[in-house]
Amino acid sequence: MNNKKTKRFGIILIGQIALALLLLGAIELVVRMGIVGKLYLSEPTEVVKQIYVLLTHSEIYHHLRVTMQEFFIGYLLAAGLGIATGMFLVLVRHAEDLLRPFLSALMAVPKVTIIPLIMLWMGIGIPHKIAVVFLFCYFTIAFSTITGIKQTADNHLKVARVFQASRWQTIIKVILPSAAPTIFVALRVSAATGIVGALFGEMIASQDGLGNILVKATSLYDTAQAFAIITIVTVVSVAIIALIDLLEKKVVLKWKSN
Repeated sequence: MNNKKTKRFGIILIGQIALALLLLGAIELVVRMGIVGKLYLSEPTEVVKQIYVLLTHSEIYHHLRVTMQEFFIGYLLAAGLGIATGMFLVLVRHAEDLLRPFLSALMAVPKVTIIPLIMLWMGIGIPHKIAVVFLFCYFTIAFSTITGIKQTADNHLKVARVFQASRWQTIIKVILPSAAPTIFVALRVSAATGIVGALFGEMIASQDGLGNILVKATSLYDTAQAFAIITIVTVVSVAIIALIDLLEKKVVLKWKSN
């Protein structure tokens, strides 16, 4: 059985690599033939060269560090407060009825209209980008936490009451493990949108960060470098989501085993 799964995985992986190479080869061909201008699209080989150039210069690591600092602080604040808000609204009597309309109204406000105001309040430094990341992540996590907690099976809660579990024990051992899959879905989605938020904030007004050098590349019509920066950001996003997946397996499996 394991051999069949390994073989199937290998076939799928080979097919994915072949499809990616075919797509990249087609892009390379249409750009080199002049079907699509280099101003709009860059050859993958040129993008790879630009990635090498960027990674061999220390400047890119400074900008990457700034962007990651903005992202992680804003993301962790959004995750902590989002989960806490969701738990408070569901577990405290009448809290959701009272406060959810206000939370929904805040979520409905377009983020693009708030960002200039945040820049006016906080300037163009790192706090501004942290606030933008927070806005991009907080509401998704909060509402997903509410949904996850509400999906807790009644039978599990009845068993907790039969065994005379305290309120805190019920939350830790029943409610949070039941809500964990839904919460982690929100954490994965928010990780991607949070990085977009950091880049967006940097592109509007910033002296550092990957968004700043992306704006410089596009303003100079350096399409290859722009795609190189986008590729680096994509790889970083995938790595962060992979870490969240690993954390989910560790946390959820631990809760289930307990």
